[in-house]
Amino acid sequence: MNRTNEAAFETVIEAHLLQNGYTPVAREGFDRERAFFPDTVLAFIRETQPKEWAKLEALHGDKTGEQILGDLCKWMDQNGALATLRHGFKCYGRTLHAAFFKAAHELNPELEARYAANRLGLTRQLHFSPRSEKSLDVTLSLNGIPVATVELKNPLTGQRVEDARQQYQQDRDPREPIFEFKRRTLVHFAADTETVLMTTRLAGRATHFLPFNKGCDGGAGNPPDAAGRSYRTAYLWEEVLQRDSLLDLLARFIHLQIDEKRDEQGRKVRAESMIFPRYHQLQAVRRLVDAARSEGVGHNYLVEHSAGSGKSNTIAWLTHRLASLHDTNNQRVFHSVIVVTDRVVLDQQLQDTIYQFEHKRGVVQRIDESSRQLAEALENAVPVIITTLQKFPFVSRQLLKMAEERGESGTGTLATRRCAVIIVSGGVNST
Repeated sequence: MNRTNEAAFETVIEAHLLQNGYTPVAREGFDRERAFFPDTVLAFIRETQPKEWAKLEALHGDKTGEQILGDLCKWMDQNGALATLRHGFKCYGRTLHAAFFKAAHELNPELEARYAANRLGLTRQLHFSPRSEKSLDVTLSLNGIPVATVELKNPLTGQRVEDARQQYQQDRDPREPIFEFKRRTLVHFAADTETVLMTTRLAGRATHFLPFNKGCDGGAGNPPDAAGRSYRTAYLWEEVLQRDSLLDLLARFIHLQIDEKRDEQGRKVRAESMIFPRYHQLQAVRRLVDAARSEGVGHNYLVEHSAGSGKSNTIAWLTHRLASLHDTNNQRVFHSVIVVTDRVVLDQQLQDTIYQFEHKRGVVQRIDESSRQLAEALENAVPVIITTLQKFPFVSRQLLKMAEERGESGTGTLATRRCAVIIVSGGVNST
């Protein structure tokens, strides 16, 4: 397949995504000031939440749509697009959902129907700015809210991924509504037919891109396409940006990391980063989850992580996924996920990350007192338990003692508890 220009490259990506669950969204329908597609937003809410729409319409009549759009815009500006997509927004005291994500099981047909109603949109050459006619090669949106952009280059035209990087750094003003950090688009890809770069925050020339490649022969880059096509980067649109994959990324991977440090004057400085998984992290978590779902309990796996490659985030993602994992029969696989580590910082990071996904407290419990505290957490099936290796040898004894105190025989609930254990050790993790 010989493609000689960027437009043809765009066409290949567009054709694949439109054949696999995306719908075309006309660029003319984009509100450049508020940075979303108002008609798509309203159509999704009206279709999926007719009762809430009717109640609002009884109050606002013909102005219902504008009231919803205005409140959505304010909510995203204050709380961010990611939180809005996950948890909805308020409109006249009522919660409206901006998206519906896949449940951990398939027992509820209504949840399945709502998930299927999501509208993944693709727009080519989107004129995004209220002040100019500059355009983005590819913009992906969820129910009218832009979530990802892609700038493409084709080496056959003399331009490569570095040119796409420079385009983001020099020609994409981070103050534009569509690029404002957290408030609208969440990730930006610079890609050619050989390699991919990724960033979650545009900052002019200071924009920092990370490689988003599969690796080749133990090194950087990407292997030749297995199907024999000319594009080594086909995994970007065929795997990562595939409909279910992108929805999964928005629901269970992307998160806002907040670090508080003190500057030289001793003042607290708050730094925010939008975390998007590197390709190797995404692959590791999904492979492990798929294996645990199909193979069940009682198996060992090894995840090797080099220094500085995001081990803590991989642990957080894997922990959250295993804690809610259901098998092919819609039965919960694990009662609890136990993270064995001596790294105190991981405790708070796990709690903060999982709270963004679940939006509720009490999912994570740190065992810092005794083996009895660990035994009680196991008995109560706390979803995520963080402890040290030293407490494990005494757990069986404590469970037996607790069972005897209740007048029970045997080891109490130990025999009925299915647990996934993630051991954090230096440069490797094992489950």
